[in-house]
Amino acid sequence: MTPTAKKPRELTGRAVLFWILGFFGLVFAVNGVLVQAATSTFGGLETSSSYKAGLKFKEEMDSAERQTALHWKVDGKLTRDKAGEAVIDVTVHDDKGAPVTGLSGTARLAHPATSRLDHDVTLSALGAGALHGATAAPAGQWELIIDLNRGDDRVFRSRSRVTLK
Repeated sequence: MTPTAKKPRELTGRAVLFWILGFFGLVFAVNGVLVQAATSTFGGLETSSSYKAGLKFKEEMDSAERQTALHWKVDGKLTRDKAGEAVIDVTVHDDKGAPVTGLSGTARLAHPATSRLDHDVTLSALGAGALHGATAAPAGQWELIIDLNRGDDRVFRSRSRVTLK
């Protein structure tokens, strides 16, 4: 008896096609699971404590409704002065176009990547319905948050993305 050599299995084009389709199908399936997990667990909000932010939600909604009822026209302008500082000028008019007086304000240039680069600015009253503040902020993308207060109560908040040159 002579030992018979077993014929090696032949690799066909059909087998290669099935292996490639199986590999990429597995990659797409795993990517789909990971994308679903990432989008379902990230709410898109930034806060140090979700629990505390959730408790303040009703208060923020009431504040937004009171702000809307005022019908104020608030214009903010962010420029750079000759000394190189970022200058924030805010004008506030009521629904009849009259300047709103008795306001104090603060502004924050919030960096989109890290709060360590944020700049808080105190807005000083220049006259009827006009506030002004300045800070040494570098050029770039910022979120400008303007809070206007009457006494200790915040009566207006604005958030907008700005580019400082």
